Amino acid sequence: MEAQSKPIDKLKEENKTLRNQIIFEVKRNLIGDLSLGIQGDPRLVLYTNEELRNVIETQIEKLNKPISFKDMSFIANGVFDSIRGLGILDEIVRDPDITEIMINGHDRIFIEKNGKQLRYDRQFESKEDLSRIITLFVQKAGRSVSESNPIVDTRLEDGSRVNVVMPPVALDGATVTIRRFPKTPMTVDKLIAYGSFPKEVAHVLEMLVKARFNIFVSGGTGSGKTTFLNALSNYIPKTERIITIEDSAELQIKSIPNIVRLETKVSTNKDAKEINIQDLIKSALRMRPDRVVVGEVRGGEALDMLQAMNTGHDGSLSTGHANSAKDMISRLETMVIRGADLPLEAIRQQIASAVDIIIQLSRLRDHSRKTMEIVEVLKYDHVSGQIKLNPIYTFIESDKTTVEKVDGVLTRTKNPFVNKEKLLSAGIYEDI
Repeated sequence: MEAQSKPIDKLKEENKTLRNQIIFEVKRNLIGDLSLGIQGDPRLVLYTNEELRNVIETQIEKLNKPISFKDMSFIANGVFDSIRGLGILDEIVRDPDITEIMINGHDRIFIEKNGKQLRYDRQFESKEDLSRIITLFVQKAGRSVSESNPIVDTRLEDGSRVNVVMPPVALDGATVTIRRFPKTPMTVDKLIAYGSFPKEVAHVLEMLVKARFNIFVSGGTGSGKTTFLNALSNYIPKTERIITIEDSAELQIKSIPNIVRLETKVSTNKDAKEINIQDLIKSALRMRPDRVVVGEVRGGEALDMLQAMNTGHDGSLSTGHANSAKDMISRLETMVIRGADLPLEAIRQQIASAVDIIIQLSRLRDHSRKTMEIVEVLKYDHVSGQIKLNPIYTFIESDKTTVEKVDGVLTRTKNPFVNKEKLLSAGIYEDI
């Protein structure tokens, strides 16, 4: 069997190489070699999309290469994407199973597909080709990237989150990291199916959201914070007015008709004013929101968010980078200290009175994403000088867990739930 599979593998590789060569050749014939300053057909900008596709197919046929109808379609799409779209990126984002795209220079592309990291079998033609594509999607999002502004956070038209780092900061060429999100909004039922938490916890989350507890979703990079926040938003009553605030719009809150989506704006010239999250939170509070949802708190805006939670905007939601609920509290302290000249005791009192619940997420060693703990934030203790935390649920690994596969369940602790006032005010008389 092994002897038979080698020729098949070799044929597949040769076919793949041939397709890539044809894409390169047709594109060069049409637009020239930009890295050498050689221009191709000047009429390309005048062609409609349909006319351009016809020209591409004619060019492919002229080469008289031994390719199938399926390969013809693949090659035509590749050339079209290179001229009118985002080149290889368009090809990659067509695959719904790819959740992460990592471009380390023009000749090294990695993807995450079905939870596994793989090297992609194609590359950009040149550094110039990659730079052109980066400039294209950055400008479409109303942002700019250059040597003087080499780091940009933005998004693609499909809502995918993008981070770009250009030379001279990126030593091995332009680096692009793209986080993709499902086309259909995440729901709690889907999180249960993925094993994030058991079904009984869903009812607890529903009670917490409907009773207007202020909730922080914390976790490390790639732990699923935004996805979780999207799912939680389904429990917000449809009669409320929601303001969402983000650096680059990622939230997919579809269930609320009265929603205002705000996004930060970077300054692209000397006269343009930068609009940051802090500015947007202050503005949002003048829009009569029932709740404020901040995609991620990571700077001086933390104080504004806490003040919003403390001034009649109960039920607000946000996320933050942290490795545990206790670490999330420490991170909030640090963020507030950076943005305000306040004593630590006053900051801790502000946090304790604003934040009700912290939900900690993690991406585990087997790449699964789990809810690790749900913690109630209690009052500031003047004696110890610390904020008291009350773990309500914790993730406990079972005997079946191995190095390769994590098995366990989010389990209710024996600690009683303390802050019942909001539950009672919302007409909820169940125990958590």
